[in-house]
Amino acid sequence: MTQPRTRPNQPKRTVSIIGTGSYLPERILTNQELEKLVETSDEWITSRTGIKERRIAGEDEHTSDLAAKAALSAMENAGITAEEVDLIIVATVTPDMFFPSTACFVQTKIGAKNAACFDVSAACSGFLYAIEIAQQFITSHTYDTILVIGAEKLSSIVDWTDRNTCVLFGDGAGAAVLRHRGGGHGVISTFMASDGGLSDILYIPGGGSRFPINKANAAEHQNCIKMNGKETYKHAVISMLDAAQKVLAEANLDPSALACIIPHQANLRIIEAISDRIKVPMERFMINLDRYGNTSAAAVAIALDEANRTGRMKVGDYVLLVVFGGGLTWASSVIQW
Repeated sequence: MTQPRTRPNQPKRTVSIIGTGSYLPERILTNQELEKLVETSDEWITSRTGIKERRIAGEDEHTSDLAAKAALSAMENAGITAEEVDLIIVATVTPDMFFPSTACFVQTKIGAKNAACFDVSAACSGFLYAIEIAQQFITSHTYDTILVIGAEKLSSIVDWTDRNTCVLFGDGAGAAVLRHRGGGHGVISTFMASDGGLSDILYIPGGGSRFPINKANAAEHQNCIKMNGKETYKHAVISMLDAAQKVLAEANLDPSALACIIPHQANLRIIEAISDRIKVPMERFMINLDRYGNTSAAAVAIALDEANRTGRMKVGDYVLLVVFGGGLTWASSVIQW
């Protein structure tokens, strides 16, 4: 068990992402395959969402398995060993089980025996929430090396008879290693917000203490994602735009200074609306939802890793991450790469 490394009277430290990783299951589920499951079409899905396919984990693949593979990839990219990890935070709404935390399962699978572990539940905003939490621990000298993971097996909570939701979601995981790095500012500013009064437009009604699942309500798919698509779209655009503007203002940056924008990968039309309103061309947005769909807390993490590995940003570049999810929750962060 690790001991806190609080160092009184030490100046606050900057926090950088020193490595990224991701993992996507092998199985690809295309729009054409979904046409055989529900009344839909490739044209309908593509025109409304931009999604062409998504990845589906195997029955023997759990969220912690996806998370562990993404974590190992990030650790290799960062050049660190498992023993150096002080804290593991997993953002997910599809934990292996209610408890222990999925982070504890990841700890065992990657051999990070010195790490403290816990999960964060903020739906699609979870990865950025976890980044901000991790930043506080490093800034305060409590921990030195933190592994933040967004991981989801959304195929386990999708109603495969509901054409309005089953076409949207996929499985996957992304990870980042955070540490103080001299010579770079790293995470410059972060904004987080919530509105619990709008929880009923994107949620899972059953499975918790309020509505335990039994045979009858399971048959009604009460343990699956329910979404008011029109309201979700409206609030996503408004909230993500607001979050982006607030965090840019705090960082004293004009949108034109951004080398790359990594938005939540839910709907291409949402991203296009944000691009139009902040006057940044779509070419600067990292988009992979056409291949992976909406992977909730994993979406931005996977896109960040892909952007990193494909050279979308170089050292010193400014990057904006912005997300929206159930809760409602939304968040944004400006990072100097």
